Amino acid sequence: MSKIIATSGKRKKAVARATIREGTGKIKINSCPLSTINSEFVRLKIQEPLIIGVETASKLDIDINVNGGGAISQADAARLAIAKGLVEVNPKLKKTFLDYDRTLLVADVRQREARKPNTRGNARAKVQKSYR
Repeated sequence: MSKIIATSGKRKKAVARATIREGTGKIKINSCPLSTINSEFVRLKIQEPLIIGVETASKLDIDINVNGGGAISQADAARLAIAKGLVEVNPKLKKTFLDYDRTLLVADVRQREARKPNTRGNARAKVQKSYR
């Protein structure tokens, strides 16, 4: 594999763009090493496809740019972008990823519902009205 692979992943408002090339297994998110992420939960969520496809991932350098959304949405978007790239490098991983967790390869398209006018709090809460 001498070519560069570009993949993307989305979750809510977060968008991750991954660039995958031959290397030594370095993973950078927004130009910072993966190990610098403070939240262990977020770090492990991003590492899931890397752990499952460790033979393939150890031979690649992955650079991810993520923006928009919150921390968990960004982690889900990055995870999706990484998994898509690993499958493009090694198609045998596709069945493994789908058996483990379908959301590794298939985006969750649910979006936040817009708040409606004249309501308080969430999108569906209405002011109670009385007829008597």
